[in-house]
Amino acid sequence: MYIVVIGAGKIGYNLSRSLLRSEHEVMLVERSADRYDAVRRELGNMVTAGDGCDEETLMRAGTARADVFIATTGRDQDNLVSCQIAKHRFRATKTIALVNIPANVRLFEALGVDALVSSTDVILRRIEEELPVSSLVHLMSVRSANRQMVGIRIPSDAAVVGMSLGQVSLPADSLISFIVKRNGTLLPPDQDAILASDDEVVAVTTSDSEEILREALTGTM
Repeated sequence: MYIVVIGAGKIGYNLSRSLLRSEHEVMLVERSADRYDAVRRELGNMVTAGDGCDEETLMRAGTARADVFIATTGRDQDNLVSCQIAKHRFRATKTIALVNIPANVRLFEALGVDALVSSTDVILRRIEEELPVSSLVHLMSVRSANRQMVGIRIPSDAAVVGMSLGQVSLPADSLISFIVKRNGTLLPPDQDAILASDDEVVAVTTSDSEEILREALTGTM
């Protein structure tokens, strides 16, 4: 998969490194000369200098053949403009933007950015992960569907430990997407999959059923 990433700050830089480790083809775009020089020493030809809002720069980065275009700068206006150019000028298959100011989310949605990542939500999720009292972490909102993607970690004393997924009574409006085992292995939502302590179940559910789903997967006898 060919992925263009705009912005070599902490988010864009670390994202690009992770994508490269996953054997994707990546082009990272950075407009700051000093930052470009620093990143180029490590990533070589995987980074190019230029403004992500400039058509010539995006053409040089190969945006026309990008499967995914990701804007990660700290400036919402730049992320929005670059995604608009990628989508409408270069026909990028999928655009993803970091939104730094929550009030701008609706604008990004209205202008057709395919997927949004709110920096505020990322911080909140991280806080949730560090709180031992919370076994449910919000991962993302499903736009226009009133649904949430959540991750629920199964504690050692949960009644479902040792049970198959098909034996668990789940809310009708909740859909299990996959199960992450303790060693990082991903399992499909097979009805015969056995649940274990510290498994993380990723599911799509509604706000009304969120607590019912959490209790079903973490409740004790």
